Amino acid sequence: MSNNITKHFLYFAYGSNLLKERLQLNNPSALFYCKGRIKDYTLKFGNWKGIENSWHGGAATITESLGDEVWGVVWKMNISDLQSLDKQESVEIGMYSPLEVTVETEGGELSCRTYKMNECVVTATSPQYKQVFCLGAKQNSLPVEYIKKLEAVETNNYSGPTPLNQIGNVMK
Repeated sequence: MSNNITKHFLYFAYGSNLLKERLQLNNPSALFYCKGRIKDYTLKFGNWKGIENSWHGGAATITESLGDEVWGVVWKMNISDLQSLDKQESVEIGMYSPLEVTVETEGGELSCRTYKMNECVVTATSPQYKQVFCLGAKQNSLPVEYIKKLEAVETNNYSGPTPLNQIGNVMK
């Protein structure tokens, strides 16, 4: 068992990385492990220090919020993808920090890596980013009520190019 721990890690995704095709663009080893939720957190959208990102709107983050929960997907990934995942989450410049969270699943509790945005300035997300996390939530059969909550997220109506163009090419 200890040999397995050194080769793989569990990652809890709650934003654009809910969508398999998005996550696997840079992290090809990612395999669906299970779905689950973290308690006492809520989902927010924002930009790091107010700086515009490639999605042209707020990206997902989690914040502590007693009594709330965030649903997501636990991905099993090769430890060799940890560096690319950290790079995707802009850990090196301080945009997101890795965080260990306890994920409640049908099979029990799991300790997983996730990410939380530092110095988040709350702002509306783009329709394209919303499309990606909603597709991912449906793809992985998150609870219907939670999907409805995601579908109700307000957007900024941005209509230009985003990373969705690249994901769309992969999905075809």
